[in-house]
Amino acid sequence: MKNAFLNSLLAGVFISIGGTVFVSLASGGNKIEGAILFAVALLSICMLGMFLFTGKVGYMVEDHSKTAILSLLCGLGGNFIGATVFGVFVSYALPSVQKYAASMCEKKLDLNLAGVFFLAFMCGILMYTAVHIYKLHKSIAGVVFCVPVFILCGFEHSIADMFYLAAARAFSFKYLLFIIIVIIGNALGGMLIPFVKKFTEPKA
Repeated sequence: MKNAFLNSLLAGVFISIGGTVFVSLASGGNKIEGAILFAVALLSICMLGMFLFTGKVGYMVEDHSKTAILSLLCGLGGNFIGATVFGVFVSYALPSVQKYAASMCEKKLDLNLAGVFFLAFMCGILMYTAVHIYKLHKSIAGVVFCVPVFILCGFEHSIADMFYLAAARAFSFKYLLFIIIVIIGNALGGMLIPFVKKFTEPKA
C-alpha cells in the first residue's frame, strides 16, 4: 500500500508536468504540439512503473479483491495530492499557466454533468487502451496516439483535471462535483473493454 501511494504521488506529478507543457503551448496557439508532448507523462508513468488511477482501474474487472480496491483508492489519493500540490505551485510560479488554466476550467465547470460523464467515459476507454497495449506488447504506440487523441477530442481525464483546476485555483463545490463525475466516468470507461472481453474471449 505504501509503495502504491508513493508511486501514485509521482504519477500525479508527471501528469501535472504533461498538463503544464500542454497549457504552455496551447496558450500560444500550439494545441496539437501540446497534446503530443503531454504523452511524456503517461510514457514516463508506464516505463517507470508508477501508479496512475486511470491506467489501473480497468483491471478491477479481473481483480476486485479488497486489497486491489484499497490499493486503487490509495493510488487515487496519491494522484490527487501530487497533481493538486503541483498545480498550486505552478499557478504561482507560472502566472501565464494559471491564466490559461482558469479560462480552460471555467468552460469545463460550465459543462452539464451528463456531458462531463460522457467525455470522461471516452477518456477512460483510451487510457485503458494505451496502458494495456504497453503492458501486453511493451509498445509505446498506444500512449503516443491515445493521449493526444483524448486531449484533442476534449475528453476529461480526472488526474489531469485535478492539476488544471488546482492551477486555476478553482476550488469550490462545483469543482468537487465535477471531479467526482470525471472519476466515475474514467472508471467505467476504463472497465468497458476488459468487461466485454471477459465475456467474448473463448475460455482456455
